Parts: sequence; C-alpha cells; structure tokens
Amino acid sequence: MTFVLGLTGSIGMGKSATADLFRRLGVPVHDADAAVHALYRGRAVPLIGKAFPGTIADGAVDRRKLGQAVLGDPEKMSRLESIVHPLVREEEENFLRKISATASLAVLDIPLLLETGGDRRCDAVLVVTAPADVQRARVMARPGMTEETFNAILRKQMPDAQKRARAHFLVDTSRGFASAEAQVRSILACLAGRPGRGDLVKSV
Repeated sequence: MTFVLGLTGSIGMGKSATADLFRRLGVPVHDADAAVHALYRGRAVPLIGKAFPGTIADGAVDRRKLGQAVLGDPEKMSRLESIVHPLVREEEENFLRKISATASLAVLDIPLLLETGGDRRCDAVLVVTAPADVQRARVMARPGMTEETFNAILRKQMPDAQKRARAHFLVDTSRGFASAEAQVRSILACLAGRPGRGDLVKSV
C-alpha cells in the first residue's frame, strides 16, 4: 500500500523546489498547481467562464484576469474553489490509483493542504518553511509582485507557525540546496520502515 506524504508550505518557502528533490530521488509527486494549470486549459474552462465572465481568452482561463476577479473577495474565491477543488481531487485520485501497485511512497504537493483539510487524506504531512524575512525577500523578487498582492496571499494561507505545529516533518530551505536535499533524504530514510502515522516524529 502506498504511503501518502502531503507536502505543503506558504508562498516563497521553497515548496516546489522541495517537491523537485523528491522527484529527483525517484518518488512520484502529484503537483496540484500543475493540475490546476491543465484544468485551466481544459475541463474547468467552461465552468469558470460561466461563473466569471471575461476571464477566458483563446479558449483557456486567463489567470491574470481571474486573479483580478477573485483576489480579496472571499465569496468569489470560495466560488472558484468550489469549481476547481473537486476537479483537482479527481486528478489526485487518478494519480494515486495509477501508482498504487508500483510505489511504496507518493507525495501530494498541495499549497493549501492544511487550509482545505487535505491532510486527512495523507499518512503524514511535510511542511516546507523558512524565516519570514527570507520568505518576503523571495516573494517580493518575483516579477509583478506587490505588497498588496503578497499580503492578500498571506491572509489566505495559514500562518507558517501553525503549519509547522501540525507537521510530522519539516524542511527548512533557508540553509541552501545541499541542506534541503539532506533533510529530504533523512525523511525518506525515516519513512523507509513505513511507520504508522501515530509513530511519526518531527524531523528537520
């Protein structure tokens, strides 16, 4: 049976880079963000177009226009999530079904894993973290990022301290790539014996 490790972390913490480390080490990873991107070019297009007129361009969801339509509006964001989340969940279930016979461990890379209760579908949770000043510097260096947008995203996400308190494992990406890889390898070594969820201890 496949052990499911939920991987999450707030914006700018290095979650995607950590997921890539698992891939490089041979662990199958389901990327919820990538699934959303695919849905925005496929099944979600007519549903989002109906709910949010003016957000479709060239047969795909225009993420910039959609962001402008929902950011800062909890009601609209909830409406969008009610469309997208069930579709992403289907993709996740298909992924787990396909690898169930061949993989002893799988990673679900989900940005809002804890906020949406996705941790209930996982055997353990890994939170990717970094000090607040490192997080801010990384995010503000992104093209087009503003303080307003950054703060709006933070308001939508569970505070890092709360995420860390609910994690079975931590990876601190502020120490550099080699350190992050060593932490991931340590987690894989811990999971090699496939302990029960209640027996897991935090590792960093």
